[in-house]
Amino acid sequence: MTAIERQVEREAAGAPVVSTTTPETTTVDANPRREIWKRFRRNRLALVGLVIIALLLILAVFAPLWVRLESSIGGIAKLDPEIGTSPDRLEPSADHWFGTDYLGRDLFARIVYGARISLLVGFASVIIGSSVGVVLGAIAGYYGRWLDSVIMRFVDIALSLPYIVLAVALVVVFGRSLYTIVFVIASLGWMGVARIFRSSIIQQKNQEYIEASRSIGCSDWRIITRHLVPNSVQPVIVYSTLAIGTAILSEAALSFIGVGALEPTPSWGLMIQAGGVSALRSDPHTVFFPGLFLALTIVSFTAVGDGLRDALDPKLKR
Repeated sequence: MTAIERQVEREAAGAPVVSTTTPETTTVDANPRREIWKRFRRNRLALVGLVIIALLLILAVFAPLWVRLESSIGGIAKLDPEIGTSPDRLEPSADHWFGTDYLGRDLFARIVYGARISLLVGFASVIIGSSVGVVLGAIAGYYGRWLDSVIMRFVDIALSLPYIVLAVALVVVFGRSLYTIVFVIASLGWMGVARIFRSSIIQQKNQEYIEASRSIGCSDWRIITRHLVPNSVQPVIVYSTLAIGTAILSEAALSFIGVGALEPTPSWGLMIQAGGVSALRSDPHTVFFPGLFLALTIVSFTAVGDGLRDALDPKLKR
C-alpha cells in the first residue's frame, strides 16, 4: 500500500492527517545572512565596489609595506609622505609610480597614507553619527509627543541650513584638526539617521509582537533594544554605507577649501588643492591620481549601499 493510499484510509477513519511532504520540498534557507549574501552577489556593480573597498582597506592598513616596496624597486633609500626627497613635479616612472608633487613628495606614498585619513574619517564619523541618530530616532519614534516634536524640529531646522556653511562654521569654532573634522561630519550626519530610524520605529512599535511584549511586562528599554532596534535597523545600514562615501567627500571638500586637514597631512583633498587648476595642463598627474582614488572610493561605497538596499529589501529593487 502506498503512502497516499494510507493517508486516504486515515482520512476516512477520522484519524489526524499526517503530511507526507518531504523536507526537501519545503526547504527554506534558515540563515537570513546567507540569503542576503545571495541577493547581494547578484549585483555585479556592488561586488566590484566591495572588492575595491577591500583593496583600499588593505592599502591603508599596510601602507608602510607598499611604500617600502616602491622605494626598494625604485632604488630610493626612503620615501616619506610628508617630506620631499626628490625633485618636484616628476612624472610617473619606475622610481615614483605616481610621480611627485610640487614639493618633491612621492604621490604614491601620499595617496596610500591618504587612504588611511579618508577611511578613518569616513568610518569614524559615520559610526559616531549613526549611533547618535539611532538613539535619538528611537526616543523620538517610540515615545513621540513632545520629545518627538523637539528632536524632529531641531533636525528640520538644521537640515534646512547649507551643509558646507555649517561645517565651516563648526571648524572655525572648534579649531582645525583631524579630530575636529570627524566631530563636524558626525555632528551633521546623525540627523538623517535619526529621521530614517524614527520612521522605522513608528512602523514597528504598534505591531502585535510589541504589544505582546508590553503585556508580559517588558520594560521600554528591553522592547527598544531587543525587539525594535533589530527589526528597524536595515534602512540605517544602507544609509550609513552610503554616508561613508559622503563623509569621505566632505573631508576632501573641507581640505580643498582650506578648513580641513593641515599640511603636511597626506589628505586627498589637500593633494587636489595643492595641484591647483593650472596643474591640469602642466602637471595633470598631481591632480589625476588623488582625484581618481577619491572618485573610486565614493562610487564604490555608493554601489555597495545600493546593493545592500536591494539585498535587504528585494521589494525595492527595480
